[in-house]
Amino acid sequence: MERTLDLCRWVYNQTLAYRKDAWEIEGRSTSKYETHNLLPGWKVEKPELIEVHSQVLQNVQERVELAFKAFFRRVRSGEKPGYPRFKGKGWYDSFTFPQSGFKLVSGKLRLSKIGDVKIKLHRPIEGKIKRLTIRRTSTGKWFACFSVEIDDPPKPPWKDGSMVGIDVGLESFATLSNGEKIDNPRFFRSEEKALAKAQKRLSKCEKGTPERRKALKVVQRIHERIANMRYDFAHQISNQLVSKYGLIAFEDLSIANMLKNHNLAKSISDAAWRMLVTITSYKAESAGSIVVLVDPRNTSQLCSRCGLKVTKSLSDRVHECPQCGLVMDRDENAAINILRLGLQSLPKARSPALQGGE
Repeated sequence: MERTLDLCRWVYNQTLAYRKDAWEIEGRSTSKYETHNLLPGWKVEKPELIEVHSQVLQNVQERVELAFKAFFRRVRSGEKPGYPRFKGKGWYDSFTFPQSGFKLVSGKLRLSKIGDVKIKLHRPIEGKIKRLTIRRTSTGKWFACFSVEIDDPPKPPWKDGSMVGIDVGLESFATLSNGEKIDNPRFFRSEEKALAKAQKRLSKCEKGTPERRKALKVVQRIHERIANMRYDFAHQISNQLVSKYGLIAFEDLSIANMLKNHNLAKSISDAAWRMLVTITSYKAESAGSIVVLVDPRNTSQLCSRCGLKVTKSLSDRVHECPQCGLVMDRDENAAINILRLGLQSLPKARSPALQGGE
């Protein structure tokens, strides 16, 4: 599998170089189908490529195609483009069998051109397997991710009347419109000292030595532990939300812009709000719930009772309205506004049922 990754990396870099030269030297763009036709010649030039399933190599070239599509999309939208980059050693971590070349056989995964690999199935596979991706983590763990085709399960009845607006933050991870708060676990902060110590040891090691490789593994394990805790936390919170509420309203935050605030960037990255929204959204589809994203402008400034704009700085943690006299937690006030905007964004056929249950 390591060998397959290295050969896939070679094909990725060769494909990128071909497309880059075609544009810079000949002034023409190329398609993935043109690059597919290069593979037979490359197999003559580099016979080791025969060791890799043909569809796996084609998928590598499709990844280059997707990288260019993303590049052009960013150019059109005015974002920082980020031209596709060549993959250095150790920077290519997965390969995909898009249609065939793999099979589950009596507790083992049979991979074409690789052989039988012992596998631990975390849960039974339901439906027809269509695609397989093999991924290696930075700490050397291997995962098999199956994409399967299944019939759409019948959705449970929509939970009319159960709704919540959620304001995410740093002091509390999230505040719900019913006043409930979810503590911010600050996983990165809790591991920061251990990470700093490991990184200090790494910086003292000479490059290319066994000691440096060992120190690097320690740093990678800490990062992996933080990521796993953050992912598990997001899954737990999302499960609670979709099992309890029919409408879940979040702010449609631009995390990339928020990270430009260097004083808060580390804490914002640690909170992983976007992960919670993403996981909750896909779970809601099968749980009979709806997730809506609302414009975040002024959700913290408007009074949730009378609508007056009450300007507040980040340090002001209490909302006090001079017009109607409402005094409440700043984040709870914002969460109520988020829920109101979420209700307004619903189709009229559904919103009355919700408003009736409120």
